Amino acid sequence: MSVKISKLIYTLGLICLAQVGFAQDDLLSSIDNGDKPKEYIKNAFKSSRVINGHSIEFIGKGVLDVRILHRFGLLNSGFSNLYGLDQATMRFGFDYGVLNNLTVGIGRSTFDKEWDAFVKYRPIQQSTGGSRPSPVSVVLVSGMTASTTPGIYPERNYYTNKLAYYHEIIVGRKFNEKFSAQLSSTLVHLNIVPLSTDPNNIYALGLGARYKLSKRTAFVVDYHYILRNLGENEENNNTAGSLFSTMKNPLSIGFDIETGGHVFQLHFSNCSGMNEKAFITKTTSSWGKGEIRFGFNLSRVFTVSKPKA
Repeated sequence: MSVKISKLIYTLGLICLAQVGFAQDDLLSSIDNGDKPKEYIKNAFKSSRVINGHSIEFIGKGVLDVRILHRFGLLNSGFSNLYGLDQATMRFGFDYGVLNNLTVGIGRSTFDKEWDAFVKYRPIQQSTGGSRPSPVSVVLVSGMTASTTPGIYPERNYYTNKLAYYHEIIVGRKFNEKFSAQLSSTLVHLNIVPLSTDPNNIYALGLGARYKLSKRTAFVVDYHYILRNLGENEENNNTAGSLFSTMKNPLSIGFDIETGGHVFQLHFSNCSGMNEKAFITKTTSSWGKGEIRFGFNLSRVFTVSKPKA
């Protein structure tokens, strides 16, 4: 695939996401729902994350979501490593609902000893009724990460070289009580890369889906396809030591289990990183080779500030 074609595909993806989310007012402006009150659709996903990536769901205003994420070692590492359970990476984080459609969060990962922070905003929420219902929710996310390891070039151990940023547009819909899905377009910017021929900007298209199995359980899928040929030096994508030479598309599948105030996710994944920069640019394991990790996400919410009556 040529550079121009790849760029065209990504640009069209962005346009489609934007059109679905932002142009729907014009498409539905002629619909008259009479006296039916406007109703916002909620619980498209049980968590603010599908598995790795952000979902279109939000925690409530004044709610603190304490998140503990674990990824164990490779299942095919054998009994001597207890099929990966002897090794683990983890992330703990705190997400806070500033408004019902605005969340801020911070976290720390053992993978690359990395801090991360993000802002998540929903300008459009799926709704029915009223004069202009919305068929989808649109979510915007921006975040940054900071590694505390020496880095790939210790002699260039500047703080700014350890920073990375990501920006994301998510468009999703709850189709019925059982099925929800979303598409995302993500840009990850790395301040420093292994080779001068590597691009600093990495693009990915994501898919998240949830299918409800029972009142408290659901099957979830989280996948990101990395667009490798958007750089100007695509002939160097497989050069030894380059950013793309070992990069794999992150795929996670699992189950949501709701237990009161907890949402417990059990899943299998090929990635160790647990923020956008880590799982998009540093997933090196392959499902095709059986390089799969077992993991879990634990979410516990606390009401810090009750909304006024």
